[in-house]
Amino acid sequence: RRQLQRRGRGGRLPSRVLELVFSYLELSELRSCALVCKHWYRCLHGDENSEVWRSLCARSLAEEALRTDILCNLPSYKAKIRAFQHAFSTNDCSRNVYIKKNGFTLHRNPIAQSTDGARTKIGFSEGRHAWEVWWEGPLGTVAVIGIATKRAPMQCQGYVALLGSDDQSWGWNLVDNNLLHNGEVNGSFPQCNNAPKYQIGERIRVILDMEDKTLAFERGYEFLGVAFRGLPKVCLYPAVSAVYGNTEVTLVYLGKPLDG
Repeated sequence: RRQLQRRGRGGRLPSRVLELVFSYLELSELRSCALVCKHWYRCLHGDENSEVWRSLCARSLAEEALRTDILCNLPSYKAKIRAFQHAFSTNDCSRNVYIKKNGFTLHRNPIAQSTDGARTKIGFSEGRHAWEVWWEGPLGTVAVIGIATKRAPMQCQGYVALLGSDDQSWGWNLVDNNLLHNGEVNGSFPQCNNAPKYQIGERIRVILDMEDKTLAFERGYEFLGVAFRGLPKVCLYPAVSAVYGNTEVTLVYLGKPLDG
């Protein structure tokens, strides 16, 4: 009974004391702490800019990611941690690319006659999700953003639209504005006359809705429309594919999309 009483008193520690203790813990430990009681949960999740999340950001994210504008559209330290958890996977990409030290940017090596891609660490089978993608170098002849299952290849010979080349991926080629799936062109996008070409550095927002089974895109604050419908109820990963040597692509997970 004394042990239970001690636990009860521990659960009622002042929030400022708990915050100090939590600021030394790693993400997996914080997840466990959030399950202890409502008081601990509120202490962890009540303020996404608390010292807990600021300290974890400082330990987990590269200085470059925090001091540049890569994460400028994320409102809190907790959102930055979440974005890092959903960034490109260093273990699920072509051998011809590597993820830079900032943790969010893919660099494609100058390898001839190869198309190279990467998937994120975490995929989605439910819910609504949004992320930003932008090129920081030339597009080349093919530059595709979209989604892929775990079975979709991330490297192939030649310069091709790798995303959308089979039934395991869906992509938008930013070079010619074609939508691609199952090795076929599914029309142009966005569906308007004289659609503007992609400009290097321009952030494209990708919106995946696993409830409606759709994939949509935004440019700036303009909703471009739904690009794909009838997506399968499987785990889908944000993905890109590139062909130009030394080009770089950055992907940042934003969380649940805002309506309106």
